[in-house]
Amino acid sequence: MSLLNEILSFNQSFVEDKQYEPYITTKYPNKRVVVLSCMDTRLVELLPKAMNLRNGDVKIVKSAGAIVNHPFGGIMRSLLVAVYELQADEIYIIGHYDCGMSAVDPDVMLGHMLERGIKQETIDTVNYSAGDLRDWLRGFGDIATSVLKSVELVRTHPLMPKGVPIHGLIIDPGTGRLDVVSDGNQHL
Repeated sequence: MSLLNEILSFNQSFVEDKQYEPYITTKYPNKRVVVLSCMDTRLVELLPKAMNLRNGDVKIVKSAGAIVNHPFGGIMRSLLVAVYELQADEIYIIGHYDCGMSAVDPDVMLGHMLERGIKQETIDTVNYSAGDLRDWLRGFGDIATSVLKSVELVRTHPLMPKGVPIHGLIIDPGTGRLDVVSDGNQHL
């Protein structure tokens, strides 16, 4: 049985047995917060538990490295939607120690793309039309610097209301300890 079939089989029982009932909530975050975090598997359950969050408390946006790398990209749009349409009053950008994005080498990733069948001509076309592909794929060296860069991009975005605190934190994926690198309340 494929993983998809296993998921669908479980889902059918989940729905039939009404196991969804404990998770019923509204689309508006109870704590009026949106969290941007990394997509790291260690954070799926750890991050909400470490922050005392339950289903329905916050909006969670995930990206590799918890990076906002474009002021008009999908991550920034999601944060703006959470603030303007879904009643979020605070933003938490939470990176983590031992992040895979800190070790991403764009040349190695491009090599992996070639190994998996992406043609060099396609890479050249994307590089030409989208700008420096290596720069876009590059990871970061220091997590605190990366979080602060994303915080600053969101904080100074021309469409972000000035009264919204933008916090920057780093979580330890082993213990759940949170370290504050930028308290957004101090910038209001």
